[in-house]
Amino acid sequence: MSVTSIVNARIFDGERVLEETGVVVDGQQIVSVGGPAPAGADVVDAQGATLLPGFIDAHVHTDRRALALALTFGVTTELEMQGTNTRPNRSALMEDDSIADVRSSGFAITPPGGHPSELFPEGFRPGGGHADGGSRPRERPLMPFSTTPEEAVAFVPQLIATGSDYIKFMIDDGSIEGHPGLPMLDQATLNAGVAEAHRHGMLTVAHALTLDAARMAVEAGIDGLAHLFMDQPHTDEIVELIASAGLFVVPCVTLNASMMGITGAELAADPRVSSRLDEAWLTALKSSFNHYPQGKLADVMGSVKALHDAGVDLLVGTDVSMPETFLGGLAHGASVHHELQYLVEAGLTPLQALRAATRTTARRFGLDDRGRIAVGLRADLLLVDGDPTTNIADTLNIRAVWRRGSRLTPA
Repeated sequence: MSVTSIVNARIFDGERVLEETGVVVDGQQIVSVGGPAPAGADVVDAQGATLLPGFIDAHVHTDRRALALALTFGVTTELEMQGTNTRPNRSALMEDDSIADVRSSGFAITPPGGHPSELFPEGFRPGGGHADGGSRPRERPLMPFSTTPEEAVAFVPQLIATGSDYIKFMIDDGSIEGHPGLPMLDQATLNAGVAEAHRHGMLTVAHALTLDAARMAVEAGIDGLAHLFMDQPHTDEIVELIASAGLFVVPCVTLNASMMGITGAELAADPRVSSRLDEAWLTALKSSFNHYPQGKLADVMGSVKALHDAGVDLLVGTDVSMPETFLGGLAHGASVHHELQYLVEAGLTPLQALRAATRTTARRFGLDDRGRIAVGLRADLLLVDGDPTTNIADTLNIRAVWRRGSRLTPA
């Protein structure tokens, strides 16, 4: 792999805009920030453009094709919050620089018949194939259905043994999805599962779409919320509980908007987006979940701002999955840019929103080799025309993407 020198760039390093204007990549790593281009380097003139760390989507459900799509939008890592991309299933994915990298919770701890079973039409089966696209058969996923503390505790080491990178818990009675009365983890089972995961040194995340579910997660000692509650406005009490407990929150505003019937049609109309999506993804993006039309997006935005003002770490995530209209309003990669726009609309500055898609997510998930532009880190990079540190919409002006120093070749 040749040496690449990116010169004349505005550099956002994951935290701030640097005075330096050049980055040198040798192999898979960043070897210099600032200084002249080495002799013989492949020089990329980034005049008028901004260089950023590759984005991280902190909430997805994904496969090889989705990972490839994500990378075209500068999303170099996806964090799966329910799926099969655990360690035994992703060896080939990890070494393929034409797709985004991935980490996974495996399947979440939930009761039999609990969320997300209600989302899928009867008889629906997602596409099959091998987990990593290779010849090795897919490892059979562990389904950690739990109704008692003892069952939850027993499943945690099994999830770890089968390659989960973090442990997820579903706290959902189906009320937001239009299926009230779903089986749901009780407080004792949740508490026991979270405590056992922490005993093994594992990060824990919770699916919680209501304020009461968020409160249960805080009481259990969860590390982060993979959603933001959408059933009511925030209260001072819940903001203080989340902040004082040190939780991070992945608001997934794009998902909440879709649940309220708000489509991604405006995003799909942007040629910077539509040019990268096939018909199936465009159709899905123009659709919506539409399970909770009584929700108010203004309440969600107010909660985002209140949590941010209280010092809570917010992470960019989308909950994007498959190109199906009943899971609509979202598309891999594209929706990260949409989420950034929503965060700014909620009151974050562009710099604060960009941190939520880079350094903050890497720090909270222990991904110490990415999320920043610094010597010795992975060369996961995104070059965009303009200045997204002042105009967040410029993130879609994608000029180039690198994953581990390998520049993505446009299809």
